[in-house]
Amino acid sequence: MFWKEDTGGKKEFVVPDDVVDISYKLECKTLPIDHAHSLSTAIQEALPWFVEEAQAGLHLIHVAESGNGWHRPEDPENEILCLSRRTRLTLRVPKHRINDAHALSDVSMEIAGHGLTVKEGAVKSLVALPTLFSRYVETEEGTDEDSFLVDMARTLEQKGIPVSKLMAGRVHRFRLGEQNRFTRSLMVADLTPDQSVKLQQQGIGESQKYGFGLFIPQKGIKAVNAED
Repeated sequence: MFWKEDTGGKKEFVVPDDVVDISYKLECKTLPIDHAHSLSTAIQEALPWFVEEAQAGLHLIHVAESGNGWHRPEDPENEILCLSRRTRLTLRVPKHRINDAHALSDVSMEIAGHGLTVKEGAVKSLVALPTLFSRYVETEEGTDEDSFLVDMARTLEQKGIPVSKLMAGRVHRFRLGEQNRFTRSLMVADLTPDQSVKLQQQGIGESQKYGFGLFIPQKGIKAVNAED
């Protein structure tokens, strides 16, 4: 018998640090549900480079459902978000902007009449999980789910990320200035580590400064359904 052990193994994937998330603590009690335009505008005023930086984006502030029957509000006209001390503001920035982004710490701003003070920020590396989720991917008003998924598959293919598993979720309407914008949530599964990182670094669409088209890792489809 001839038996040779494979001692090489698979090469471990190392997540590059070209793009990172910075998670800031907040002093803020309430925010409008639709805070995309006002929060992005305030950040652009505090960080003038933000709007021109291709790989910079804003994660909209999201308040999770609790286990005691409380549900996230869904009516942007009549309800607000109530933030906890654990709620964070997160920016996605390229590595060379990390020090610049820390200038946001201790900045106070008004978000549509709600006071918000940004505190210290912590740098977090991207995580190369096979399932990614975006709460808000921009789409045209009235686009049905099937058409949206076909468009997303084509968009990802053009980025060099061929996909076999996509799931669309809820439609949301946002007000950016005088315009209405529409989004759907999107789950992308069965990604390789390099595909996962590439999609997080690049996102989808041109409105990532307003929180659209940014992806975060999820442990599985069950977690995605809970977040949607």
